[in-house]
Amino acid sequence: MSDSAVVVIDMINAYDHADAELLLPSAHQALPGIETLLKRARTREVPVIYVNDNFGLWRSHHGEILDMALAGPHAGLVAPIRPDQDSLFVVKARHSIFYETPLAYLLAQLGVGRLVLCGQVTEQCVLYSALDAHIRHLGVTVVRDAVAHIHEDLAEAALRLMETNMAADIVTAEDVAL
Repeated sequence: MSDSAVVVIDMINAYDHADAELLLPSAHQALPGIETLLKRARTREVPVIYVNDNFGLWRSHHGEILDMALAGPHAGLVAPIRPDQDSLFVVKARHSIFYETPLAYLLAQLGVGRLVLCGQVTEQCVLYSALDAHIRHLGVTVVRDAVAHIHEDLAEAALRLMETNMAADIVTAEDVAL
């Protein structure tokens, strides 16, 4: 059994926020990598955990967030990577997947020691989540072709930072060790 978990960050999204137009092209580019990663993880029975913004809807739950995204104009970015019956789902309110969420407890219960991160936004939520994983002594892998950015130059800098300062493995969806 793997000690890894794949974490999909903020991909259940209606893209109706301020930076959406800048993010959408990169999200489309990242979609095939995310699909590949999810298929590989599910085939190997590696836990898949969606950690998603609640968009300020504190009464919402994962089904409602998914339904809202699938009803929006960018459902094509959500439908191919939607959670399956074995996926886990954690709702977050801020950038890091750990901030005020039960994720650390869940990972301990699953015996996870390494996170494989994909999703959006590379220079924001992915970066902050990688740092929070690193300071918790979890291994970090970031799947380069399965993360989306708003600003390409900042995303490249963020990937370099994660690799250099957090000892993160930066790999492709085909090459990630599960």
